[in-house]
Amino acid sequence: MTGGWITQADRSRWQQRGDAELAGILAAHPGIPVIAWTVTASGGALSGQVLAPDTGRRALFGEWRQAFGLGEVTETPSAGGTPVYLHARGARGGVAVSIAATVFDDGEDSR
Repeated sequence: MTGGWITQADRSRWQQRGDAELAGILAAHPGIPVIAWTVTASGGALSGQVLAPDTGRRALFGEWRQAFGLGEVTETPSAGGTPVYLHARGARGGVAVSIAATVFDDGEDSR
């Protein structure tokens, strides 16, 4: 019987592809500060979260966005205006990539 079954081998291959894409970016940008990454089980997408100290999060988010060549950034202010949630997404090498950060723009805004 054949069909649309997703196998463990498929999931493993997707994760390996996501891992290889992240490894390529790290090799090309050896000085970029580390952020938290997740490689999803379904599709091998990469999801990055900037968890650095408050000051500099926006800049670090921008470094990673640029490293992956992700275009437009979505900025969503919270109900009170602070914090601001940043999100960028796109694809690189056939891998879906998203990067997110929560920033508190207390004078460190570099928009």
